[in-house]
Amino acid sequence: MKKTVKLGMIGLGARGETLLATLFSFPQEEVLVTAICDLNQERIDKILRIMKEHDYPVPQVYTNYKELIVSDNVDAVLIPTSWNSHLKIAEEAMANGKYAGIEVGGASSIDELWHLVRAAESTGVSCMMLENCCYGRNELLCLNLARKGLFGELIHCCCGYEHDLSEMARMDNREEREVHNFKRNCDLYPTHGIGPLAKILRINRGNRFMTLTSTASKARGFAAAAERSGRGQVHYSEGDVVTTVIKCANGETITLTHSISLPRPYSRDFRVQGTKGIFLEDTKSVFIEGISSTREEIDVAGNPYTVHDWTPVEEVYEKYDHPIWQKFRENVTGGHGGMDTLILDAFCDAVRNRTAPPIDVYDCAAWMAITCLSEQSISMGSMPVAFPDFTDGKWIYQTVGNSGKWSLDEIFE
Repeated sequence: MKKTVKLGMIGLGARGETLLATLFSFPQEEVLVTAICDLNQERIDKILRIMKEHDYPVPQVYTNYKELIVSDNVDAVLIPTSWNSHLKIAEEAMANGKYAGIEVGGASSIDELWHLVRAAESTGVSCMMLENCCYGRNELLCLNLARKGLFGELIHCCCGYEHDLSEMARMDNREEREVHNFKRNCDLYPTHGIGPLAKILRINRGNRFMTLTSTASKARGFAAAAERSGRGQVHYSEGDVVTTVIKCANGETITLTHSISLPRPYSRDFRVQGTKGIFLEDTKSVFIEGISSTREEIDVAGNPYTVHDWTPVEEVYEKYDHPIWQKFRENVTGGHGGMDTLILDAFCDAVRNRTAPPIDVYDCAAWMAITCLSEQSISMGSMPVAFPDFTDGKWIYQTVGNSGKWSLDEIFE
């Protein structure tokens, strides 16, 4: 019988509702939301109404998160609050011995990340980013292929967040995300792509991010959307396309793209490339030596050359699906194609067993630092900026963090 993990949820907006909907699928004797907190009474009332509709036990209700995080009826807290508040709340939660599950997004300063790291180091609990894309089927497939050596030596990776969110500029609501686009020019949302790649490249586990350079295009997309909607001329600082290049200690390079204000289909632009193979998200295909086919053709001068054929990713699932997905694919449940279920299950497993989470505080800090470091680089004309070593040198010797089923470092069958 698994020990019941008692969760408190701080922040009951749209993302909080999505997380709760996924948690309804967990057996209540294993995972139970015992406390909720928000400043807005309407949001509290809405969540209580949803819980009642699902015959869910009534939780304790708070409007002050400081009271929730000292409750003996809470083992860990989920913090789907604003980008500028969740790190501080997580720091205080850890100071009170509670595991903290934070949502995705970039940081506003390096100092707040150091505070987060020190809080985890001084308390023995940890902060885990709920970066669900780390448990995406193709991301875990690539982790499995990499650990089996099928990509060969890893050389270059790509990722990004390319998503048309121009609708946001048509409403004069000043939501937090829009405010950041008004004020800042940087990669505001790096973790969907960089999280899975960081795990594949063993960042903080024998490798680390060393430097980055970032370049931003002109800013036109949001302004045009605002003008079309009748808001008039509105100035946004965020460039329509922000391109960041990271150099790793072991020599690999990573290109990140942030583009949310121009018309285009959604993409995380995920690419893993090594000396023996490559995966491309946008074509959902791989080329791997010894698995994918090649053929000889003759050019116009009569010289032979080799043509490499893409293999659809569906053709490699049966043999190379990550062990998690070999079972999960039989009954996929939860938000974002099942990724929400997997990330919450992984978080609760770490809380239940008081072990290091598969995405630890050093991962959180390294990934979130990209936002403020890219901001610095852009402001200095795309000058290189060094990453802090949040591990204080531990990355040199530490090779595996969390072990077991939910590990994102190695494959445990």
